[in-house]
Amino acid sequence: MTLIDEKRTLRSTMLAWRGGLDEEQRRAAADGLLVTLRRERPIETPSIVSGFWPIKEEIDIRPLMIELFNEGCQMALPVVQGRGQPLLFRAWRPGDPLEAGVFGTLQPAARRETLEPDALLVPLLACDEDGWRLGYGGGFYDRTLVGLRARRKVTAVGVGFDAQIMPDVPHGPSDQRLDWMLTDRRASAFV
Repeated sequence: MTLIDEKRTLRSTMLAWRGGLDEEQRRAAADGLLVTLRRERPIETPSIVSGFWPIKEEIDIRPLMIELFNEGCQMALPVVQGRGQPLLFRAWRPGDPLEAGVFGTLQPAARRETLEPDALLVPLLACDEDGWRLGYGGGFYDRTLVGLRARRKVTAVGVGFDAQIMPDVPHGPSDQRLDWMLTDRRASAFV
């Protein structure tokens, strides 16, 4: 089985698992993220933090983003610029209107300030205990992290359900490791 096939198989498995969660489990997980954040601190405050608007049954990090904003962080949301391009980040505040982006995402309007984050909350389908992340396959976060890390220190924090942590996630030379994993039950730093 090739690396592409391994990733495709794991993506299908994880999408099906996440799709089977009920609303109560999702709500409890979003609440659990806040408890974990308050107990463990993968993100320094204040700082510029990129979040994401949840899609495809991702864990709801909107309460987490509001918490970080209330702690003095400048928040941003990613914008897909195009295939093969890194992400762009636009300023976001709770209550700001959002516009439709690609892949079902919502993003701040083009008139909002572009920011370069100190920390990124990164969506995922799976992560292993070494910090390797499986996303949707577009490579947007990998390309973005390569560019940001070439310029300065940034912290990449994968955010998901605790059951998304696997013993091993297939990865290749273009994949970027996470610095932290934040779930509804724990926060883990990767060395």
